[in-house]
Amino acid sequence: MSQLRSLRSLLSRQVLWPLAMTWTLGTVVTLAVSLFFTQQAFDRAMLDDAYAIASRVSNRQQGLTLDLSTREMGALLFDQSESVYFSVMREDGSLMAGHPGLRAPWPEGDKKVLFDDISYQGKELRSVVLVRSQPEPFVVLVAQTQGSRLALLRSVLLLSVVPQVLLLLALAVWLRVVIGRELAPLTSLQRSVGERDARDLTPLPVSTTTQDMASLGAAINALLARLGDSLRAQREFSGNVAHELRTPLAGIRALTEYGLAHQDAVVMREQLQRIAASEARASRLVEQLLALALAEETDVSLPAQWVDLDELVRDTLMRYLPRADALGVDLGAQGLDQGVQVWVHAGLLEGALGNLIDNALRHGRWPAGAAPQPQARVTVTIDPHPSEVRLTVVDNGPGLSPEQCRQYVQRGVRGPHQGRLAPGAHVPDLGEGAGLGLAIVARFATLMPAAFTLGPAPQGPGLCATLVLARQRHEPVTPPT
Repeated sequence: MSQLRSLRSLLSRQVLWPLAMTWTLGTVVTLAVSLFFTQQAFDRAMLDDAYAIASRVSNRQQGLTLDLSTREMGALLFDQSESVYFSVMREDGSLMAGHPGLRAPWPEGDKKVLFDDISYQGKELRSVVLVRSQPEPFVVLVAQTQGSRLALLRSVLLLSVVPQVLLLLALAVWLRVVIGRELAPLTSLQRSVGERDARDLTPLPVSTTTQDMASLGAAINALLARLGDSLRAQREFSGNVAHELRTPLAGIRALTEYGLAHQDAVVMREQLQRIAASEARASRLVEQLLALALAEETDVSLPAQWVDLDELVRDTLMRYLPRADALGVDLGAQGLDQGVQVWVHAGLLEGALGNLIDNALRHGRWPAGAAPQPQARVTVTIDPHPSEVRLTVVDNGPGLSPEQCRQYVQRGVRGPHQGRLAPGAHVPDLGEGAGLGLAIVARFATLMPAAFTLGPAPQGPGLCATLVLARQRHEPVTPPT
């Protein structure tokens, strides 16, 4: 691969080459114009000399005669720096006066004057031929050397080209300096990126001398921010895995060791059932962790649609009803007889409602031996309003304090019953901490979007979780970073 050129060199060439070509073209035009007008001036002077000689030709008895003495002719054709030659010829070409052998092409047709370049006695001359018809037809030829013409042309060329060359060189130096100064922020940014540690994702200092540099710096810093969010989500995912799975895995190991230590089939069956339940809890935790990681890392607009809220709630309740019956929890609903539609992401809403019901089934019961011991009850309610719908999940358990409500929407915060021993248990209970369920609901609510609140149950003890959903259509929401 050929060696890449620097941006400074590339910009300099892209600017200087057109300037140099323009200068070259200007020089050629200047030279052509100078040559044309120089020739015009000297040719006109020679033509005046030819007219002056022609005016002194007269017709006498012996024929056409040039009435100029040698001294007068010298004075007429005097030139300080050039050699001037002339000849006056009759119509038949015979020489009347002047330099023998001096010849040049004559004008053709109706033309009376013809300029041309000729050679005479080894010299390159510029000539003019003047044809006259009075008093009789004759021709006057005047020629001179071209030293003055060339000297004048060189002077014009020197005085016009040299300053342009100097200006072009000065412009090249100025452009190099200016381009280098304007590219200095880019060089500084390159140095900052090259010296930056791979783990350092803090924003880069960017010089905002130009809009382009500001845009480039903003784009790089935005990329670093997205990378930071992704790495932070990965670290949080790893931390969540270690934090959430430590207890169920330790419990499974303890249950396994306890079962292996006893030969009683009843005890072994009981321990296997407890291991199966612990494995189900661990699997659910893994699903929650993956769902939360996906929600954290998503960076696209989430499409929304009209969702029949009553049907979604009914389908979700049917999935959790067998489990509620097994736990002895009265799982019911209110407001399902009203056809209510909301503009929301169906998958997020279903996931949020499922986590709320699951959380209520797990934590919405009083601990064994605690007073009072009412019938455990979980109720899902649809409460429509003109512009919004309130979807609530209420249990009659011990509830949470306002401080706990704020804490448990954060990932990894454990419930108050974590680590307690269940009555009659031979090994430590695996615990039913708040875990990730409420944190996932809070994140899903942000993405839908919806308002999510936790508070005391409206009647008696318990916890009330509320999702406030919009009844009007809105644009898809890009998750905040």
